[in-house]
Amino acid sequence: MFSLKDKKLADKIVNDIKKSDIKLKFMHVCGTHQDTLVKHGLDALLKKCGVEIVQGPGCPVCVTTAREIEEMLNLARTGKIVTSFGDMIDVPGEEHSLRSMKEEGYDVRTVYGIEDAVKIAQNHPEKEVVFIAIGFETTAPTTASVILNKPPKNFSILCCHRIIPPALKAIVEMGEIKLNGLIEPGHVSTIIGIKPYEFLSKKYKVPQVVAGFEPIDVLMGVWMLVKQIKTGKAFVENEYSRVVHPNGNIKAKKALNDIFEPCDITWRGFSVIEKSGLRLKSKFEEYDARKRFNDDLVEIHLKEFHEPEGCMCGELLRGLVTPFECPLFGQACTPESPIGPCMVSIEGSCNIGYRYSSK
Repeated sequence: MFSLKDKKLADKIVNDIKKSDIKLKFMHVCGTHQDTLVKHGLDALLKKCGVEIVQGPGCPVCVTTAREIEEMLNLARTGKIVTSFGDMIDVPGEEHSLRSMKEEGYDVRTVYGIEDAVKIAQNHPEKEVVFIAIGFETTAPTTASVILNKPPKNFSILCCHRIIPPALKAIVEMGEIKLNGLIEPGHVSTIIGIKPYEFLSKKYKVPQVVAGFEPIDVLMGVWMLVKQIKTGKAFVENEYSRVVHPNGNIKAKKALNDIFEPCDITWRGFSVIEKSGLRLKSKFEEYDARKRFNDDLVEIHLKEFHEPEGCMCGELLRGLVTPFECPLFGQACTPESPIGPCMVSIEGSCNIGYRYSSK
């Protein structure tokens, strides 16, 4: 888990936190952080030090709503070639998943990136090809880049991109959970930098640390938050400075601004979060699957959707419960037979908990 040098530092950090005699709750918003915490036993270790860390809405697949899943299914049902990342095809809708649609003969294809979907469109000019564009600020720039390069006319995206800072604002303002600090996502922060988080510390007095993904990164991030709290300060620190620049990736941010505009959007487990989604600007509407295939999707847009009975993904994404508190976890809901998306995605807290608890 640790090199000899890192182990000495880790022991020093843990001992320092223990001496603080604290009882704190932090939230992170990244599936990779959750994997590091659980895989290496840091969650249990830190609990013994008085620090509980919960996962928030940091899994793109998990926060994609039931309505969006049904949009994807209906696009396949009406004869489009639907292309998707692997995690997405197993998320259950009301009666089907993209995988079950594929097994019934509909044209659903797993791709490693949007460029693969563009190639499919080039190779099948007679067919409409839709790419399911999910992900936060980390993956949205690749979508923007493809649109800027004018893909084939038979190509479009179902845009499900979301951005992290407004979701954090929603969690803080909802007040359902008392948070003493936030561990901000390294991947997202490589794009946006650290400035978009500053309002949370200034307005709500929330300590924050942008952290990397090695076990020592996470421990350092926790220690830095504890230091802020002990000194009565609240600001954004950058533990991951070897990768994250304060201003982020200027070119990627420009591509996002050129192609997208912010919009209000619902997240699974939340109501509508203002300015937390991305949609194509009007001059790029020809690539917007919702506008291009509005007649195929209008019934879905008018329908009301609910979480599967007993599924606690919504509560998990707000940091209110752990996977082990869900009565379906590991029983009715497993990676082989998932009921909610938190058990499907490798970034979902249920999938992570199941994988490591069963070892």
